[in-house]
Amino acid sequence: MSAVEEREAAPAAAAASSAAGGAMVMAAAAAAAAASGPSDSLHHVGASNPSQQEQLEQLELEEGPSSKKRARLEPESGSASGSAGSGSAAAGSAAAGGAKAAGENKLEERLYSVLCCTVCLDLPKASVYQCTNGHLMCAGCFIHLLADARLKEEQATCPNCRCEISKSLCCRNLAVEKAVSELPSECGFCLKQFPRSILERHQKEDCQDREKVEEAGDLRVMQCKYKRIGCPWLGPFHELTAHEGECGHPTKTGNELMEILDEMDQNHKKEMQLYNSIFNLLSFEKIGYTGTDFCSQTCHKKEVQFRPYRTDDFITRLYYETPRFTVLNQTWVLKARVNDSERNPNLSCKRTLSFQLILKSKVNSPMECSFLLLKGPYDDVKINPVIYHFAFTNESNETDYLPLPIIDSVECNKLLAAKNINLRLFIFQIQK
Repeated sequence: MSAVEEREAAPAAAAASSAAGGAMVMAAAAAAAAASGPSDSLHHVGASNPSQQEQLEQLELEEGPSSKKRARLEPESGSASGSAGSGSAAAGSAAAGGAKAAGENKLEERLYSVLCCTVCLDLPKASVYQCTNGHLMCAGCFIHLLADARLKEEQATCPNCRCEISKSLCCRNLAVEKAVSELPSECGFCLKQFPRSILERHQKEDCQDREKVEEAGDLRVMQCKYKRIGCPWLGPFHELTAHEGECGHPTKTGNELMEILDEMDQNHKKEMQLYNSIFNLLSFEKIGYTGTDFCSQTCHKKEVQFRPYRTDDFITRLYYETPRFTVLNQTWVLKARVNDSERNPNLSCKRTLSFQLILKSKVNSPMECSFLLLKGPYDDVKINPVIYHFAFTNESNETDYLPLPIIDSVECNKLLAAKNINLRLFIFQIQK
């Protein structure tokens, strides 16, 4: 047989084999129908007429029940995948919520690090100052830098960029002050978080856990109920119960309590003496003070103004002196020094000021006076009133250096950081 005849005979053989296969399938179907009964046989015989039905039956015989099993498993697997998808979605939402909370915490921490003072690395509690390059300083550190520069006779500089700083070169950053006021802070009584701007009002008015507080002082600080017998404890409300349970003052003996009460009586006696002395001095005939002299045309300011100077020593020291001023028809001068002329007061954390009153006029007879220094009308420095006494003569015309009764070193730094120190002097002449 030739090649052409072989190519033509191949399709005919294939068709014959497929026809033989189809005849075998039909015979098997007829045998199955005869074995199953008449109804099934009628059904299969009726269904075996179309050629498409034959092909479907052939596929069923070839594949068997595995196709139906797969059809049943597919919905189950779909439902399982759906539940797995919902679980993953819930897990994803929880993770997203956790990530959001973590992001908020991280943002809060980043704001703390960005808005903190460059000197003490703490959030400012009041005013915020910035140098010409934008570095932030809280009011306390800013004043401390200026005071140190005054003591060392140097120009104050920014700790970060070393640019010059002063009250005229630096300005307040109101945007940072407002941002800091919105950061959360914990209430010392109820331990809840509140914005720093409303925390003080909450503690004074709204907090339900704030009970017995100090009447004259900081309302955010609690005192022990045994303070009347000498307990000096101060702290937040949530620590008060634990402290009072452990406080040792209720177990003190009678002699120990009497010593504490005697000391309290002495302090109260000193306060009453000062109170009565001031009222007695106000009844004197000759009273003079430095202040503002109002006249019909001009207003002459006569506050005593301490100006900074340096000594002529090899290691210069800072001191203050006022121009001459007139009180009670006499000419006076005031001098002041830091830490009693300590060699390096800038290295000391505790800083004090002392002053000396000098009479420059000549007097015919001893001039016995009482005097005291108070803060000026436009200053915010805190000074406790203390009355001093001295008898001025031509031979003894200056007092010893007397402590200026400022409250603490922070108030002293405020005075040192200022360009000049403005105070008000009262002199009461004692008549014989």
